[in-house]
Amino acid sequence: MTQNRFYWVSAHMTDKGKVRSINEDACLDRADLGIWVVADGMGGHAAGDLASGMIVSELKSVNPGNSIGELAGNVEQSLHQVNQHLLLESHQRGGEIIGSTVVTLLAYDGYCIYQWAGDSRIYLYRRGNLKQLSRDHSQIEEMIEQGLVTSDQAEQSSIANYITRAVGAAELLELDAEMVEPCDGDLFLLCSDGLNKEVKDAEIAEILGRYSFQDAMQQLISLAMERGARDNVTLVMVQAKAVQNQQPDET
Repeated sequence: MTQNRFYWVSAHMTDKGKVRSINEDACLDRADLGIWVVADGMGGHAAGDLASGMIVSELKSVNPGNSIGELAGNVEQSLHQVNQHLLLESHQRGGEIIGSTVVTLLAYDGYCIYQWAGDSRIYLYRRGNLKQLSRDHSQIEEMIEQGLVTSDQAEQSSIANYITRAVGAAELLELDAEMVEPCDGDLFLLCSDGLNKEVKDAEIAEILGRYSFQDAMQQLISLAMERGARDNVTLVMVQAKAVQNQQPDET
């Protein structure tokens, strides 16, 4: 019997957009480690680029371990360490929050785990359908879940950008994490909210279905830019390719 294993094709792009003076996003694209990350430094706060950069710097040296659980545990531990470093940095600078959202995709031996804090997102595009896997940690998302506002009303809300979790924002970092079993051809998209502020999910799905891997990424960035790119825009795209490990017959 054959068992599906995967190799991974990935790419990334980032742009500061058309409004922000600096790019406070950071990303990690390490197919060799099975680690992909998007971090969005908190705009309007001190040193958001420091926060996102510290996350990426810490995670690029993570030990993958010997299982998907060990990999996820090592990444979580690293993010808790970054959280403490940022709290200390904030204290030394007078107390203003220095924080960043984070979303990760981790792959090991045919399994994936994704983790997140904040409103950076991970999507799965599978067989022509796009699904947002993460759930935004934001005040407006909580109001939608409680039925207080609709999704359309949320887009116009004055609190649409208020996030409720981030690395560096509180003494205890709360991460959500879920597991997914990939299928051959699955395409994962990690992004900062600079993308989904400008491009709707239906448009993301259409572009992923119409264009090749690299072209789709360029099209998504270009569309965000055409619409004003009010924030930094960062994408990491990751595709699963199945490999059949066949054992030769013994004679």
